[in-house]
Amino acid sequence: MKALVFHGPGTKSWEEVPDPQLVDATDAVVRIDATTICGTDLHILKGDVPAVTDGRILGHEGVGTVLAVGSAVRNIAVGDRVIIACISSCGVCTYCRSGNPSHCLADEGAPGIGWILGHLIDGTQAEMVRIPFADNSLYKLPAGVPDDAAVLLSDIFPTGFEMGVRYGRVKPGDTVAVVGAGPVGLAVMATAGLYGAAQVIAIDLDQNRLELARTVGATHSVVSGTDAWKQQVMDLTDGFGVDVAVEAVGIPATFQMCVDLVRPGGTVANVGVHGKPVQLDLQDLWIKNIAITMGLVNTDTLGMLLKLVAQRKLPAEAFVTHRFALSDVESAYETFGDAASTKAIKVLMTG
Repeated sequence: MKALVFHGPGTKSWEEVPDPQLVDATDAVVRIDATTICGTDLHILKGDVPAVTDGRILGHEGVGTVLAVGSAVRNIAVGDRVIIACISSCGVCTYCRSGNPSHCLADEGAPGIGWILGHLIDGTQAEMVRIPFADNSLYKLPAGVPDDAAVLLSDIFPTGFEMGVRYGRVKPGDTVAVVGAGPVGLAVMATAGLYGAAQVIAIDLDQNRLELARTVGATHSVVSGTDAWKQQVMDLTDGFGVDVAVEAVGIPATFQMCVDLVRPGGTVANVGVHGKPVQLDLQDLWIKNIAITMGLVNTDTLGMLLKLVAQRKLPAEAFVTHRFALSDVESAYETFGDAASTKAIKVLMTG
């Protein structure tokens, strides 16, 4: 088969590789019908994720059709159309059973990390992929849910909801500021209403993304490149600051923006993937009763979010702005990597 193979920071190629095979009785092999690119893939190419080694097939999001299953797989069958969760979980280890499958201890890739696809084992930007722990890592798709909506449930919608909304402790009536209107930030905005947020403020440099934000759940938008951006947010909260500030970019400046915006007793929910250290001014923050949360998505809400997408209660299709053939994946990377010019939000690649 062909796949997108990582060859060190800044280098990748679409090339011939061996077809995936069943290794364990809990495995499945899935033909990729649709996949996409995550901001984390760009971080890998920058060298921010050194655990990804030369020769790794990239990608951790996808929708496909099951081609083969191991003898111990009970709930997934050949021919099923499935969503591939970005987290692979055994379902029985201490972390899986305590609600943290993102730290699955199963000996697959490396014990203690559930994000293995496109990271520690070969991923989904390929014609086929091997999926460990198929019963826990694949979700059957109901009829009527298109690929361009389903693929967003692999990662960004669960990440936005779990890390931004749930970890952010959003409550009915809260004001939520989301710094960064990229795909995951938009997913936070689209799901904040599930927990009753009264105001959702999108903050970004890109006017195009702010316009999209207003269509998927944001009630207000603020251009962060202006001198008045902070005052505009404060004016929406009677000067107190927001209840929840969500960092959805992954750079020190945007984390600091969230710290500056949150009110005493509020929460800063870090969702972005950081490649550099961030300064934390505890000498100023300790007295403000602020909680700071962070983490890797568990995808334990994927099934619930799938029900909402199936009932057209989440605007998943609105996130896909560009479409490519899977064989044109390198052009897709160019488009996604230059999102400021191309206005790309999510790029869909179909087999």
